[in-house]
Amino acid sequence: MNTHQVHPTNKPMLAIFWLYVLIPLVWGVVNTLTQALKLFS
Repeated sequence: MNTHQVHPTNKPMLAIFWLYVLIPLVWGVVNTLTQALKLFS
């Protein structure tokens, strides 16, 4: 189980952290897919 308890005050910080992680990740995946489509078309 998760030993860290997320307090309600940390939720905005947690959301910002996930956005900071997910936005570049999603951009990288989309960019890779578009490059792959160019390669195979």
